[in-house]
Amino acid sequence: MTIATTIPVTPLCLGVDVACRAEHQATLAVGGKAAWKGRKFSTQPAELERLWADLDLADPAELTVVLEPTRNAWIVLAHWFRSRGARVVMVPTTQSADLRAYYSKHAKNDRLDSEILAKLPLLHPEGLREFTGPGSADPLRRLTKQRSTMVKRRTAVYSRLDAFIELLGPAWYGVLGSNYGKAALMLLARYADPQAVIRLGQARLARFLVRHSRGFWREDHTKALIVAARETLALWTGPDGTIGLDFAELGADIAAEAEQARFLTEQIEDLDERIANLNDQADPDGIIASAPGVGPVTSAVIAGRIGDPHRFTSLAAIRAYSGLVPKVSQSGTSDPTLGLTKAGDPLLREALYMAAEQARRIDPQLGALGVRPVVHRSRPGARDASGSGTPRCQELGTRAGRRSPRGRRRTGRGASASERQAGVPV
Repeated sequence: MTIATTIPVTPLCLGVDVACRAEHQATLAVGGKAAWKGRKFSTQPAELERLWADLDLADPAELTVVLEPTRNAWIVLAHWFRSRGARVVMVPTTQSADLRAYYSKHAKNDRLDSEILAKLPLLHPEGLREFTGPGSADPLRRLTKQRSTMVKRRTAVYSRLDAFIELLGPAWYGVLGSNYGKAALMLLARYADPQAVIRLGQARLARFLVRHSRGFWREDHTKALIVAARETLALWTGPDGTIGLDFAELGADIAAEAEQARFLTEQIEDLDERIANLNDQADPDGIIASAPGVGPVTSAVIAGRIGDPHRFTSLAAIRAYSGLVPKVSQSGTSDPTLGLTKAGDPLLREALYMAAEQARRIDPQLGALGVRPVVHRSRPGARDASGSGTPRCQELGTRAGRRSPRGRRRTGRGASASERQAGVPV
């Protein structure tokens, strides 16, 4: 059954296909029909003023500018048109891509994109979201993403350091630890060569460690480090006295990685201070941080990546933006269980997942909510507290028993002779 509805027509709609470094293209639609299209312009005040004069608007509020987020180039245009009194709306990239595939199966050009964006308010008005904030220009949103990138880069550097230190022997791990603090990185940047450690001597090495560890590493660490260096030489020294590894080159490689790790650590600490100040302004009452499993870093990520919460029409819209909602593909009586959409902001989704995982570990009640569905509904043949399988588990166990060892369902030809004689349905 098809139900016809009346769609309000936007009087003037300007669809702008934003290019990162090239010229933008605009299409003006009046009542759903293109008045002109393919107008090229760049993000310069003079050209924007000429475009605004060519529109010849009696009331700027009648104009709706439709933009598709393309890196950060759209933010400048959104701010410029909005400051002139126009209404600026955003279109999700998935919707514009689907409409583009509908209009043209093979072609993809800036002129077609601007025309599609100009017609979207007529075809899908409920999919438009009005531009209300700075978006990617928000400092908290930008800094949290930058911090996440640096942490991942530092983790990769730590992995390479682990691989290099494995060549020196296991004794170095007992001295340096596994988290590579500032003193450990400074030591690796200066004295990763075991021969250099031994030549330095216990007294000078002790002063070096005390200075860079602020007194935490003293004589015990110094002696352990010299013992580790001697063990490394013993590991790589053959019966004839030849050393099978160039420690100078290995020390240079370790020093390069250690310097990168030191630089990234300093940058992350600086970002943490800036993020903490911005997070206090975004969430002064600490509402986000009061949730179970949410700490200072995670609360800043959630506040920064969500931005202005008032731009969402409902809580379901925020859940859809996070991507932590199941896919829906209903048709008649068919309603399959699908995975998560994983749409929206990946950093926000990562922060919410880590917060839920931490809350599950520290709160037994929250942990039980995640364990019960896995035990009693997902695992075939699972038992409840009374010792008997639940109806759903019994059904899954029955279905699993009808499958072949490789997991494929048996057909009449593939069933065994005993099953065919017993009349087991397949």
